[in-house]
Amino acid sequence: MPPAVAAGTRGRGAVVVSEGVPDAEQRAEPDGARPAGTKVRRRRAPATGGWTVRRWLTVGTCAALAVLVALSVAGGWVFARSTRLTDNLSDSVTPAQVAAVQLDEALVNQETAVRGYGLTGQRSFLQPYIEGLASQRAQTATLRQLLAHDTRTAADLNAMLLRVETWQSRVARPIAAAPAGAPVALATQRADEGKREFDAVRTAGDRLESTLAERRDRARADLRRADAERDWIFGFIAAVIAVLVVLIFAGLRRGVTGPLTRLSHDVRTVADGDFAHLLTPAGPADIRALALDVDYMRGRLVETLALRDLARARLDEQTADLRRSNAELEQFAYVASHDLQEPLRKVASFCQLLERRYADQLDERAVQYIGFAVDGANRMQTLINDLLAFSRVGRVHAETSEVDLEALYGRTVESLSLAIADADAEVTHDPLPVVKGDATQLGMLFQNLLSNAVKFRAPDRPPRIHLSVTAASDEEWEFAVTDNGIGIAAEFAERVFVIFQRLHTRDAYPGNGIGLALCKKIVDFHGGTIAIDLQHEPGTRFVFTLPRRADEPVPVAVPDADHEGHGDDEPGMGGGEPSGGTVDADSGGRTPGRHAVPSPANATGGTAASGTVAPDSADRASRAGGALSRDQ
Repeated sequence: MPPAVAAGTRGRGAVVVSEGVPDAEQRAEPDGARPAGTKVRRRRAPATGGWTVRRWLTVGTCAALAVLVALSVAGGWVFARSTRLTDNLSDSVTPAQVAAVQLDEALVNQETAVRGYGLTGQRSFLQPYIEGLASQRAQTATLRQLLAHDTRTAADLNAMLLRVETWQSRVARPIAAAPAGAPVALATQRADEGKREFDAVRTAGDRLESTLAERRDRARADLRRADAERDWIFGFIAAVIAVLVVLIFAGLRRGVTGPLTRLSHDVRTVADGDFAHLLTPAGPADIRALALDVDYMRGRLVETLALRDLARARLDEQTADLRRSNAELEQFAYVASHDLQEPLRKVASFCQLLERRYADQLDERAVQYIGFAVDGANRMQTLINDLLAFSRVGRVHAETSEVDLEALYGRTVESLSLAIADADAEVTHDPLPVVKGDATQLGMLFQNLLSNAVKFRAPDRPPRIHLSVTAASDEEWEFAVTDNGIGIAAEFAERVFVIFQRLHTRDAYPGNGIGLALCKKIVDFHGGTIAIDLQHEPGTRFVFTLPRRADEPVPVAVPDADHEGHGDDEPGMGGGEPSGGTVDADSGGRTPGRHAVPSPANATGGTAASGTVAPDSADRASRAGGALSRDQ
């Protein structure tokens, strides 16, 4: 089906919709045939009809199970028949033959005993007769039980027993009842009759044994036929199972493994980079649907790669624009740091000259106006310096190295020693680790947070400031600057990190509202986060994270006898108003245009150790002439 083109055009921005699986012409369309910006949206082909692998397996398994069940029933019937015939031969036919033979022996013993007694008259000759009678009764009972379901053999048994009864009543019992001591005359008188009757008994016994032999032969023949049928049935079952295994293997190879192998080969071909290779659906419906889905994914990948190339080209253009913008920003920074400040200095200088030269001619209102002009020029110069420092974060001082925060903290506290002494503040810290970052920016971070804690102190208590550090995880440190100052309301917890956002008037707390925004930018540049702990009170706690070296151990505090016990008091947090103070990259002090805190060699107000920076009256007296910037 030819592609439908949106709005009847294939111009820039057109959307090409391909129905189903795109044909060869659509798939092989060269990159140059589609105008730049054309977006292709393919619709997934609907699944074709036919049986799925699950349906084939279900039907095949049910059919195989049905055949196996039928064969199992046939095999069970043959096996049961063979077992029944075997049991009949061993439990009925053979015992009946044995009982018939034993019955015949018992009758022969009776006839011999009666004949011997009749000739001699001695009682000892009757013992075999008596035992023969007992054996006859036992074997007769056995035969009647074994031949209960065989009427023909049972009739032969009855005929034999009738002849036995005739012989016993006419010959055996009368002779055995005659008195002993002399030959029995009755034996001589009935000798011929006794011979005829016993011959009849023998004839009936032979007929019974012949019937039992025929019955045994029939049972053996049936058993041999059953064994042959059993062997044939079991052989057929084995052949059917073998055929089923072959059919299952061939079916899986033809319907599952074969199509999956071809699909795998096509997918590997596409994965190797031949995105124009067509995937041919084959096999059951779900495998064909899978092939269509993979081919649809291949088409989407082709579109995605085309869009990626387009996005890369646009990204290259934007990168070039960004380089040009950065160059212009560098030029602006140069102008801001040099050319723009020169007119401000001239305004302030000439206003002050005007005030001194014509002081006797100016009234109080004019002097006030000149003061306003000078103060505005100074504030503008400070604002320019702050903006310049803010723009340089991550751009100018972007070289990372291993920074010893312990030494950096000591230099920072020393630069703030005059303000700390004036505020009668106590500054403590945990042992600090070595991190990877920019020393200048991290110095600016420490100075802004510590100076804010001193600046926004509570009027009713001396400042207590503490810098703590813990291993938040194997990948980062968690620092916290805590003080007991005036604190920050929860609704301003996010606002304080926005540039030029102030919470107090300039008369209450001087500054430009850029310090905490600068801190956030520095922490973000180092891959960490910074926030205010809203659960802490009184005061404020600034919590920020910095990346941790893999081999960096957790610093261990060394006890100091002079400052033992300072770690027990958790300092509060000051802050509130964002600080605009920045650290000079060269000296660790303020940037040009601010009043830098002097760091004399004999200063004792701060230390790089993990002790406490305490106020010292003599030190404050020695710094009486110093000036601290409070425009943060």
